[in-house]
Amino acid sequence: MAAQQQNHADAGILAVRDLRILFPSRDGRDTVKAIDGMDFEVRSGETFGIIGESGSGKTTLGRALVSLLRPTHGHILHDGTDPATLGSRAFRKHRRDYQIIFQDPNAALNPRMTIIDSVVEPLEVLGEGNAASRRRRGIAVLERVGLSAEAADRYPHQLSGGQKQRVNIARVLTLRPKVIVCDEVVAALDVSIRGDVLNLFADLQREFGLTYVFITHDISVVSHISDRIAVTYLGKLMELGPAEDVVERPLHPYTRALLSAEPIPLPSHLRVDRRIILEGEIPSPVSPPSGCRFRTRCPSVQPRCADEVPAWRDVRPGHRVACHFATAEGPPADNQQARSAS
Repeated sequence: MAAQQQNHADAGILAVRDLRILFPSRDGRDTVKAIDGMDFEVRSGETFGIIGESGSGKTTLGRALVSLLRPTHGHILHDGTDPATLGSRAFRKHRRDYQIIFQDPNAALNPRMTIIDSVVEPLEVLGEGNAASRRRRGIAVLERVGLSAEAADRYPHQLSGGQKQRVNIARVLTLRPKVIVCDEVVAALDVSIRGDVLNLFADLQREFGLTYVFITHDISVVSHISDRIAVTYLGKLMELGPAEDVVERPLHPYTRALLSAEPIPLPSHLRVDRRIILEGEIPSPVSPPSGCRFRTRCPSVQPRCADEVPAWRDVRPGHRVACHFATAEGPPADNQQARSAS
């Protein structure tokens, strides 16, 4: 027990230990392995990016990090504390420090509530202050995220998508959290205003000492804002390391394929064709491939990949990968012949 307490004390502000989240299929006959064994930590004050294709488990992971989903197996530690061990009163007090902002800013707001009512609702639930003090605090955070006091008494349909997402940011800020999970928070916004919202997140992080877990499928976004990046595929981590290393010197073939799909802002005659086309669709999480999850689409697959689960190992300092053949120089070379044979 003493050793376990010491491990908890040494954990980051968020620590994931052998996390598995399973769901029954619709007919109840099978099990969906949404998250199937993840280990990582998020450091205080950093922006931790999570990237991967649809179906890789990103949103499930984000919800679990803020205790909206309970682990089937393993633990998620909040500053060394497992929230699953807390009583209802202690849990309510604890979870205010770990908040989430969802992808769809419109669906996250009650259309029958005014903006100020939505913003101060968390304070009402916690019983903080009175109506007047809550309103003052709500208007202050609305102004801090770039909305005027006049917007407070409007309804969601009277605001743009970008304004509504600022409202959701303000609502979270009223609780003064330590960690904010951002689940595709700019995906539904016009490209012209994404930069403004991302700059707002950066300003708020410096001002309030926030820690972000930034979930996205957009490589340009995650590389711009993240300190470290984790790459997910079919419920597992493929790679984790400093943002610059992951983007400029990827270790996993899957990461390299994702990066190759990033548009290049150059005339066509100046571009170098570097696109890696992955064959097939992402497999079903009900029956994932044996060995390496990525092997059925990997251009570098070898027979060993089907027989053995790759170890989650350090290849460079602070840079981990789950690939048998990745080295400090990069991912393994393509092996189309071995791929066809498998």
